[in-house]
Amino acid sequence: MISNQIIQNTIDGLKGITRIDLCVLDIDGQILASTEELPENMGAEAESFTASPADSQVIHGYQFFKVFDENQLEYILLAKGGSDDVYMVGKMASFQLSGLLIAYKERFDKDNFIKNLLLDNLLLVDIYNRAKKLHIAAEARRMVFVIECSREKVNVALENMRNLYGSKSHDFVTAVDEKNVIVVRELASGEGYEEMFLAAQEMKDAASTDGEEIRVALGTIVSEIKEVSRSYKEAKMALDVGKIFFEERDIVSYSSLGIGRLIYQLPIPLCKMFIKETFEGKSPDDFDEETLTTINKFFENSLNVSETSRQLFIHRNTLVYRLDKLQKATGLDIRVFEDAITFKIALMVVKYMRYMETLDY
Repeated sequence: MISNQIIQNTIDGLKGITRIDLCVLDIDGQILASTEELPENMGAEAESFTASPADSQVIHGYQFFKVFDENQLEYILLAKGGSDDVYMVGKMASFQLSGLLIAYKERFDKDNFIKNLLLDNLLLVDIYNRAKKLHIAAEARRMVFVIECSREKVNVALENMRNLYGSKSHDFVTAVDEKNVIVVRELASGEGYEEMFLAAQEMKDAASTDGEEIRVALGTIVSEIKEVSRSYKEAKMALDVGKIFFEERDIVSYSSLGIGRLIYQLPIPLCKMFIKETFEGKSPDDFDEETLTTINKFFENSLNVSETSRQLFIHRNTLVYRLDKLQKATGLDIRVFEDAITFKIALMVVKYMRYMETLDY
């Protein structure tokens, strides 16, 4: 249903052009929008007109018109005056309102289609049939973005995204839960991941209000409409994996998740078994803060002892001592590439398990 404000804006614009007062009532005779104050009996007259078979009628100096949505009567339009010019303006206004009804219904149908498409609620044949009916290109390069914000601000973010992309007929903005806004972007010729990352930054800036922390996740580029749900799932995974392994990033793409994507898909019992077998019941995050800082800095510098000691402001021998101590405690020498990989994966696995534990609470 069209909002009363849209109807009011429409008839205000028509009056500004034609200088003829207009009014729109519902089928019960209630005024929805008007450019002037109507006589009190007009509601009753409108109800009587609704019951009549006529499509238009002159009553008390006003021309009445019926506005249909397909074959369903939706509104009664009044145009002030009995001349042929007023009749023509009334017919034009009725046509305009009918067009708005069709446009809003199509938008609503498209929104439902996109939601069901994202959630995998459609059969393959239904996807292509409905896409054709709604004039949505089946073969086009698209990417799904998921924008996470607080429940209190999700409606504001949704409206901001619609202002940003809603007028572009090939892009879609919707929401399937209480915290996430989804944007399905159609890529122009020549656009790729670099341009989409910049688009994600634009979305983040547009969605953010009052300094609220906003996270944006990107799926991969797909070439057919049936693959849009896959890009959505990838974006959702990127959002979750980003919270675990890339806390410092507010924009995360599925293609940049690396090994974190694999760990995220491991069952918790398998993770616990790996930690137990590798560290004999200990946990790699049980080390003191100094040791953990040393380990992380060593990994950041690609196992370079000299650069790590320089950045930690310690002597090279002090660093070697710490690494030797770590080797004795765990049996892993992270100066050796294979042991370093095992230790790095173990740290990520523990981080993943800790995150999953917080979700259980």
